[in-house]
Amino acid sequence: MFKKKKFLFSIITVVLNNKKTIKRCIQSVLSQKFKNFEYIIIDGGSKDGTLEIIKEYKNKGINKIISKKDKSMWSAMNKGIKISNGDIICMLNSDDYFTENALAIVAKYFRKYDLDYFFGAVKKRKVFHHFNPEYIDYKFNCYPSHSISFFVKKKIHKDLGNYDESLKYCADYSFFFKLFKSKKYRYKNGKKSELIGYFNTKGLSSRIGFFKTLYYESVVRFRNNQNPLFIFFLLLIKILNKLRNKLFYFR
Repeated sequence: MFKKKKFLFSIITVVLNNKKTIKRCIQSVLSQKFKNFEYIIIDGGSKDGTLEIIKEYKNKGINKIISKKDKSMWSAMNKGIKISNGDIICMLNSDDYFTENALAIVAKYFRKYDLDYFFGAVKKRKVFHHFNPEYIDYKFNCYPSHSISFFVKKKIHKDLGNYDESLKYCADYSFFFKLFKSKKYRYKNGKKSELIGYFNTKGLSSRIGFFKTLYYESVVRFRNNQNPLFIFFLLLIKILNKLRNKLFYFR
């Protein structure tokens, strides 16, 4: 079990050309009441002034800055994991931001329950805090969020691997599928009243189309050895539900 205040968080932000919200994101990390963390920013070679904003905080609490073109967002995340020194990793998208007590709340859970991973409450259109890993066989939206909300021991990435860079979208789904199907890791989810942060519902993940998402979800399931007939059944049900909803909408 972790001893009090002896574990280190690694907060990793991956960004490319997002000068509009990167400052808010950075400030939310550096203003944390719980101070035992390192902050890593992986910039994909921004040209819009994002990197200049990041450099303003270079000596104010950001521990590592890498600015270089990446193969993908997942490649950048894996790069951040590789150079991190913390016991517990959290991905914080540049569109999103923490509450000032976020790390203190999460530290309390890891300390009390000796967890392997944790999901905190996050505000999207409303506050999401429920975590139902038993639903993973047929749906992926069974957790609050990847960015902001998810904290995982680095050793889990060593056990299960990092994000699958061959997946253009939904590489986090592949990691979560393996994680949730495993029964050997201890986890908790936070209370609705213990808000961790705010998630931008207009970010990249929210702009991926229905059929593209469905395709990559199916690839994730197939690669993780889920029954092909069951995958086809899920595809069919989701497409039929989508068509039904459209019909009702136009009535």
